[in-house]
Amino acid sequence: MKTDPVQLEFSNTFVGSATSPSGRVVIGDQPDGMMPYHLLYAAAASCFYATFLSVAQKKRLTFTRASINVTGVKRDHIPPTLETMTIVLTIYQPSDKEKLTESAHLGAQYCSIHETISKVAKMELEVLFVD
Repeated sequence: MKTDPVQLEFSNTFVGSATSPSGRVVIGDQPDGMMPYHLLYAAAASCFYATFLSVAQKKRLTFTRASINVTGVKRDHIPPTLETMTIVLTIYQPSDKEKLTESAHLGAQYCSIHETISKVAKMELEVLFVD
């Protein structure tokens, strides 16, 4: 399956932007500029969440909102690839904690970006609930 193209433009410094068919993100050393690992974490988390949401909706599970925090550790040797990535999903006012936890694990399993990163890094998932 072909993916949408993304076009990046940079000045002669690390100031630029990425534009896709659905939006634009500023990159680098500028106000609101995203750095490379921030973009990687956002890509992993948004893919994971979209997949989790699809599973949860099929199971007719409900919640009012969710937040995701992503952290990671890079290896010390060159190249310093990602060693671990931890995704913490917090679900607010869940209808069924057990089934939402199952859905989160399925979301991680079926998310293509999560699966791609798992070939290099140990992936960890934590699911928290706020009633």
